[in-house]
Amino acid sequence: MTTEQLTTTSQILHQLAHREGPERVSFDELLHAFGRRAFGGLLFIAVLPSFIPAPVGVGAISGPLVSLLGLQMLLLLGEPWLPRALRQRGIARRSLVSFTQRFGRAIQRVENLCQPRLPWLTEGRTALALTGLQLLLLGVLLALPIPFTNYPFGVLLLGYSLGLIERDGRLLLIVWVLGIGILMGSLAFAGEAAQWLSQWI
Repeated sequence: MTTEQLTTTSQILHQLAHREGPERVSFDELLHAFGRRAFGGLLFIAVLPSFIPAPVGVGAISGPLVSLLGLQMLLLLGEPWLPRALRQRGIARRSLVSFTQRFGRAIQRVENLCQPRLPWLTEGRTALALTGLQLLLLGVLLALPIPFTNYPFGVLLLGYSLGLIERDGRLLLIVWVLGIGILMGSLAFAGEAAQWLSQWI
């Protein structure tokens, strides 16, 4: 078993948060730290702004990046692609420290329940494309200025990222069901809203 397989999400985050270096953890550094699990790792970092206490607006930061990662998974790219200017950016190290202090134990509890299983859901091409499609659409919803949805979407997307990082197909299946339910509910709500508007126009 390789070192990458033995290293959990919380261990990687702790190493990144407390490593000596620049004030920001660049996406290049994140890609290197997560290795073959880079899609899950970048997704994890992408949704962190959703936990900033703000009613609206934060999704405009996370949503496009989530959709970009989802599109690349849908296209079955072997590793994430980011523009050069974005690769040198990232997240403030102090924000990563703050997040691990607030949510580190909760993540560790989830990790204790995770294990590599159902590899056809975490590594199969069809399953990865389906995951990518869901992330693409959920990123669009996250980017919309809908009040007080940052935390729920953030928790759901963290589930996707942990499923990918820990290669836990059962966890991924659970968040699939929740994600598809949210997408269908949003579609139904949009249809009802469009019908209501058409009656008043």
